[in-house]
Amino acid sequence: MTEFAVTLARVRLGAGGPLAGVRVAGGRVTHVVPEQGAVRPAGPVADERVVDLDGRVLLPGLWDAHVHLAEWASARRRLDLSGTASAREVADRVRAHGRTASGAGTVLFGYGFRDGLWPDAPDRRVLDAALPDRPVALVSADLHAVWLNSACLALVGRGDHPTGLVREAEGHEVLAALPEVPAGTLDDWVADACRAAAARGVTGVIDFQYGDTAGAWERRSAQAPPAVRVSAAVYPSHLDAAVARGLRTGSGIGAADGLVRVGPLKLFTDGSLNTRTALCRDPYPGLENTDGAHGIEQTAPDELVRLMRRAAAHGIEPAVHAIGDRANTVALDAFEAVRCRGRIEHAQLLSPEDLPRFAELDVTAGVQPRHATDDRDVADRYWAGRTARAFAYADLLAAGARLEFGSDAPVSPLDPWLAVASAVTRTDDDRPAWHPEQRLPVRDALAAAARGRRLIRVGDPADLVVVDVDPLTAGPDALRAMPVHATMTAGRWTHGPY
Repeated sequence: MTEFAVTLARVRLGAGGPLAGVRVAGGRVTHVVPEQGAVRPAGPVADERVVDLDGRVLLPGLWDAHVHLAEWASARRRLDLSGTASAREVADRVRAHGRTASGAGTVLFGYGFRDGLWPDAPDRRVLDAALPDRPVALVSADLHAVWLNSACLALVGRGDHPTGLVREAEGHEVLAALPEVPAGTLDDWVADACRAAAARGVTGVIDFQYGDTAGAWERRSAQAPPAVRVSAAVYPSHLDAAVARGLRTGSGIGAADGLVRVGPLKLFTDGSLNTRTALCRDPYPGLENTDGAHGIEQTAPDELVRLMRRAAAHGIEPAVHAIGDRANTVALDAFEAVRCRGRIEHAQLLSPEDLPRFAELDVTAGVQPRHATDDRDVADRYWAGRTARAFAYADLLAAGARLEFGSDAPVSPLDPWLAVASAVTRTDDDRPAWHPEQRLPVRDALAAAARGRRLIRVGDPADLVVVDVDPLTAGPDALRAMPVHATMTAGRWTHGPY
């Protein structure tokens, strides 16, 4: 990466901040001075310029701390099923798309359906009636279920499946058995998705894409540096290989000037709310006295501890998926047993006694505020009487927990401003705020979207975003559609006119 220096003049230093000048060189912030002061160069560099930002607001660069980048990149090019209210409506979209889209004989992929409140059930026969001759594979919004027609079930060797709706591990197996997008094509899609993320102020992501994520990013970084920093997760099936190679959380991967690094070990305790597989203390309404009444246990507690201990011993921090209250207790118990740093992903339903344990055990809560607004209705139905402790971001902060925002894209769009707006308002439609006591102040939401960074300080990596509207004075609609003027990652412009 070519070294250069730039002074960002007449910029508002943070939300509601004063005018200042900020100098960047060598990928880091070297000076932060009041606007009337002089920014003195630290030494000669190849290229030096002054950019007058005319009073725009300069913020620490934003992160999406939970994405599935390859799936998000693919979903941007596939049939969008978000907002569908029934299996019939999905079938209508599939029928219309199948008539107009090219690719007869290839798999028609769709993403984004939520069946938790549907009046009818997803079934192979519904899709067969809409598009009988072309394989159809539809992934649920929470990524925990796949709905296939008969042609697609036959393609993956499951022609005798009774409904065509496969959940959890079986769903991952089905997707893995479908024809893959060529690696070069997928890499182009991912690079484009990273550029789109940079255009929304994103300077880094944690990529929880299932599979050999580190290997995929080694390949991509050999081609070109990504537009964002990437922390690539490790899955248990690749843990031994990562340990053998000496990979550790935070160590560099490939040749992307340090932009791509090893992330955490991804582990699962349970499923999801929409599939009624999140592991809860209380049974789901309508499922009482069944095997799945309380959800599912994805990883037994002893095995969870074993995997976490092995990873931590080799410098790989765990990131544990936990949605139900029972699952979160199991995850926190495992952290207490292992005594390592790490993350709990989602933390959607929490027992009151578990709230202080995040801070006590130094466990980051990786949360997705858009899920709170997207899932409020299904939570009211299946977690009735318990939603005061669902998506409890204000309570977590009050208990001293560290929050980091993500999207879980493609579960929700890779856009940190949507997360900030949902955290601040607790609604994304015309209804009143859902559990308004859990709303966050704008400053706290911005910090959670920036992995805890609240200030721009000398010595920090030059991961910065320039916005046209001060978030402190922006209304909900302006927050969601925040105009991003420019984005800089490691001192390199990744979006904007410069």
